[in-house]
Amino acid sequence: MSKNNYTPASDRYTNSVGYQKCGKSGLQLPRISLGLWHNFGEVDDADEALKMIHFAFDHGITHFDLANNYGTPFGSAEKNFGKIMKDQFSSYRDEMIISTKAGHEMWQGPYGDGGSRKYLISSLDQSLHRMKLDYVDIFYSHRYDPETPIEETMGALSDMVKQGKALYVGISKYPTEKAQEAYRILRENGTPCLINQDKYNIFTRQIEQNVLPLAKEQGVGFIAFSPLAQGMLTDKYLNGIPENSRAAHSYGFLQKNQITPEVVSRISKLNEIAFQRGQSLAQMALAWCLRSSDVNSVIVGASSVKQLQNNIDAIQNTEFSSDEMWRIGELG
Repeated sequence: MSKNNYTPASDRYTNSVGYQKCGKSGLQLPRISLGLWHNFGEVDDADEALKMIHFAFDHGITHFDLANNYGTPFGSAEKNFGKIMKDQFSSYRDEMIISTKAGHEMWQGPYGDGGSRKYLISSLDQSLHRMKLDYVDIFYSHRYDPETPIEETMGALSDMVKQGKALYVGISKYPTEKAQEAYRILRENGTPCLINQDKYNIFTRQIEQNVLPLAKEQGVGFIAFSPLAQGMLTDKYLNGIPENSRAAHSYGFLQKNQITPEVVSRISKLNEIAFQRGQSLAQMALAWCLRSSDVNSVIVGASSVKQLQNNIDAIQNTEFSSDEMWRIGELG
């Protein structure tokens, strides 16, 4: 696919997935973002990965979410994305939001994991090298590290912005009280937290009690990962475990033993509600996350262009009746 095959910008943004301000910042995020955790590594179909990135961008998905350890092996998603960026997207860099993270194990030894200044700065330097970029738009602390003073972790994030390696910083999967500390420290450092990324879907709603209200109070944006519960909130597992699904792969986070009869029964009932709404289950699950303005964007991890198109169509109906909300809540 050549550089000249993109949808014209006027069409790309007019007919896009839509955008929303991230918290109280001036940055707009697409309502649907493309995550590269799965399906973009060395073991995956490179041609399909390229097609998905093109398709996403042509439909106004400007945000591409990565982390240092995404892909199999670690780092391969960033490496593959970097090649695509250099070969086909270099002239579109200013139209794109590229995020990456560090916090989980990336390399062996005492400096390849956690929240230390040593690890975070080294990791971002490596990520920039793999992606062939001068900076990322958003850099996240991927998890709270109880072994490192939070002042050290936040100080490293602030310095990355001041050094021009990241335009914004965020946190992911932080306990509420630590998120509050992080927001305070970053604000005092002059580099306010842009965004909090956490798991949110029909089956995982704990953040409604504390994470979402705190982010709103502090003017921090929120982006949901795993809105389809690793594919469980689709029709994929209604009749067994498909050969190429995430649950079928030994290296994925979703394992076969998680697809229990009880889970399949809940999925089946949710699928009936989606059918009554004129949506696929995946579309309803994404729409459910996007029903609230407190959720600025959801990260989808598609395995094909067809699946990505299905996800994008979710934005056509994000309204829910009180009866639908009650029935979905009973199955969550």
